[in-house]
Amino acid sequence: MTNVVVVGSQWGDEGKGKIVDWLSEEADVVVRFQGGHNAGHTLVINGKIFKLKLLPSGIVRPNKISIIGNGVVIDPWALLEEINEIKKKGVEVNENNLIISDTATLILPFHKEMDEIREDAAGSSKIGTTRRGIGPAYEDKIGRRSIRVMDLRSKTNLEKRLEVILEHHNAIRKGLSKKIYKSNELIKSLLEIAPNILIYSQPVWKKLAEFQKLNKRILFEGAQGILLDVDHGTYPYVTSSNTVAGTASVGSGTGPKSIDYVLGITKAYTTRVGGGPFPTELTDKIGETIGERGHEFGTVTGRKRRCGWFDGVLVRQAATISGITGIALTKLDVLDTLDEIKFCTGYLLRGKEVDFFPSASEDQFDVIPIYKTYKGWKSETKGIRNFNELPQKAKEYIAAIEDFVGVKISSISTSPERDDSILIENPFNG
Repeated sequence: MTNVVVVGSQWGDEGKGKIVDWLSEEADVVVRFQGGHNAGHTLVINGKIFKLKLLPSGIVRPNKISIIGNGVVIDPWALLEEINEIKKKGVEVNENNLIISDTATLILPFHKEMDEIREDAAGSSKIGTTRRGIGPAYEDKIGRRSIRVMDLRSKTNLEKRLEVILEHHNAIRKGLSKKIYKSNELIKSLLEIAPNILIYSQPVWKKLAEFQKLNKRILFEGAQGILLDVDHGTYPYVTSSNTVAGTASVGSGTGPKSIDYVLGITKAYTTRVGGGPFPTELTDKIGETIGERGHEFGTVTGRKRRCGWFDGVLVRQAATISGITGIALTKLDVLDTLDEIKFCTGYLLRGKEVDFFPSASEDQFDVIPIYKTYKGWKSETKGIRNFNELPQKAKEYIAAIEDFVGVKISSISTSPERDDSILIENPFNG
């Protein structure tokens, strides 16, 4: 059986929800392997809208097992709220179809406060964080201070772990003239919700090994996009975790040989949320048109997304770093009304042509895109489900993406509707 990893090949918001939903119908197990509740998928199933943040997309389908891996940071209150909300919509969630890694790190209230304190103090250097405590929680994980799901089992252990983590946080808070955080109420609150979290807790690595022996199809579901990877993205304007496909292995406890296919979800143009470099950004009427037609607002935050032309250099780089096997091209129909469509094929950096996106932040802000211009197809592609029915100019644009990035396009999405897709290759069939 083929196991598939789904990652975004840009700065997130590529339309992973629709693709992951379609793939989750074919999968037996769906694994979320990194990030927190700062990124979301919107799914529409039988007319019902589900906005998922922490729960894997498979949870909305019967007879699927959903897993939250050790690479995810979990706000336990946000998770329980999400579970309750989805139950109200008729979705069954229990210990048989949801598994949470016992080694996953918890996001606690002081993480969120620290996120807000830092972002407010950053002024013009704001990263654009969602202020949900994701970064501070990952910092504590790396600093070996974090509270993990397993720590909820013992009041004594929980008190010891909180003493260690608050010694660190309170030193910082004191230096920033902020109120010292006391653990009494937090311990009480955590112990109250502990049974509701621990009911799902298991060693995920062990369960995945069992599923592989049973030849189960496993879908590894990433959040955000490769260009937000803490190592390979537009640092420091990145998220706090690794978002590349290789993280599926680390963030779930399964070996890299378990990954058979990497699907890169790729928007037919480019968007990003928050601060940071964006070489092909459009701040004119065309950018506004793309944003309006593409409904470019964040699933979780509602923030307006910045829009720009397709950046082939960035997607090619992301595909190389993440080992992308096939591309699922989304939102092609958003470009239907444009007279011309531009495609970034390189950059000028202080007068010198470069064929990759540089690592230094100052260089990333300074690069000037080199464009190739294509004529728009000026006809509606929305709802088309057969490649041969696409306008010739649209086919030429698609072929240019495939040729430049060097990765085959396995599917094309022509509207937000689940069935409005052109399937060229099924990732689960290798």
